[in-house]
Amino acid sequence: MSASDFPARVAKAEEALRELFPATPLQLNEHLSARYGARVFLKREDLTPVRSYKIRGAFNFMRKRIEEGSATGRFCCASAGNHAQGFAFACRHFGLKGRVFMPVTTPQQKIEKTSMFGGEAIEVELVGDFFDDCYAAAKAYSRDAGAALVPPFDHEDIVEGQASVAREVLAQLAGETPDLVVMPVGGGGLASGMTRYFDAWDGPMPAMRFVEPQGAPSLRTSLERGALTRMPQIDGFVDGAAVAEIGAIPFATLKRFSPQDVILAPEGRLCDTMLRMLNIEGIVLEPAGALAIDALNSLADEIAGKTVVLVVSGGNFDFERLPDVKERALRYEGLKKYFILRLAQRPGALKDFLNLLGPEDDIARFEYLKKSARDFGSILLGIETKNAANFPALIERFEREGIRYQDITDDQIVADLLI
Repeated sequence: MSASDFPARVAKAEEALRELFPATPLQLNEHLSARYGARVFLKREDLTPVRSYKIRGAFNFMRKRIEEGSATGRFCCASAGNHAQGFAFACRHFGLKGRVFMPVTTPQQKIEKTSMFGGEAIEVELVGDFFDDCYAAAKAYSRDAGAALVPPFDHEDIVEGQASVAREVLAQLAGETPDLVVMPVGGGGLASGMTRYFDAWDGPMPAMRFVEPQGAPSLRTSLERGALTRMPQIDGFVDGAAVAEIGAIPFATLKRFSPQDVILAPEGRLCDTMLRMLNIEGIVLEPAGALAIDALNSLADEIAGKTVVLVVSGGNFDFERLPDVKERALRYEGLKKYFILRLAQRPGALKDFLNLLGPEDDIARFEYLKKSARDFGSILLGIETKNAANFPALIERFEREGIRYQDITDDQIVADLLI
């Protein structure tokens, strides 16, 4: 495939997508525009039929296999999230049989949504505890059954389908070029596709910024090292973008950028962004879907007066995760801390301790860790406050009164064990 015909191939992909859904909205967001002094547009990929952009690439890949006559009538994929749902929807649209391989640990809600989108067209098979296990099973099935394996991001046809987002953006801006386009990055199919389309466009080139979860910086690390790099360990909280290694095809497009063009979004700050968009705008976002919006926190000093397009990549959020999202946001903002205290086992000791709390301090967790201690008792204590500045004063009172304590808020290993 030549680079020169990429825009034409993207145009054909977008035209075919209209069989499934209209162009997703490009909305001027008044709240974010006022907050940052810019014209901030949201490209609402959370409003596709499967609530993410992933349907674009999966549909395009399958369409092209059918058109070229190489499809055997069966397709398969490995995914525990948005790719599976887009794949399932496309299988039902084409009336073809598909099999989705998911880890055994996949939440039931995701399994049910995938089955709902695919209906009788698909089968779901649970294999292994991790993605690599089900990906190996999908490859084996593809080989043995002659099924076409639909990759999540590392394929030209996937990139081509995701690039249709950029084509829609330019059409919706009616010839205006945005000053800045901010895109989330996981495997890189969306970011590389949009970048390639803007590269080939005959108008002015907008500036580009890419956003990854802080706990899974595969693009940023690869750019820093000048070569495709696999992360030995990642934080999987941002499950829609927590990828250990960006795709080779996407990286070939994105490797010209500087590591400074990649913004790393702390997971706690991302949770705060999700809650703000839910409470203020009524927009439900999954963690990966909030990445581009969260990047505004890092871009505030350079976007005043500019036109900014943010790609909102998905809204498949399981509300059972909401308590964890709130918890992470409070801890990131410094409004909640956890301590292990050693209190004397004497009458009145607990009352004396409670008198140290300020008027805005609230006990959110209180648990004896060792109830049989004779002289001192160990207590797990969670405190929420209305102002982060209250904690230094509280800790000063602890020390003045000789309270033995350990702040475990940011000690991930201890916090995971006890909290």
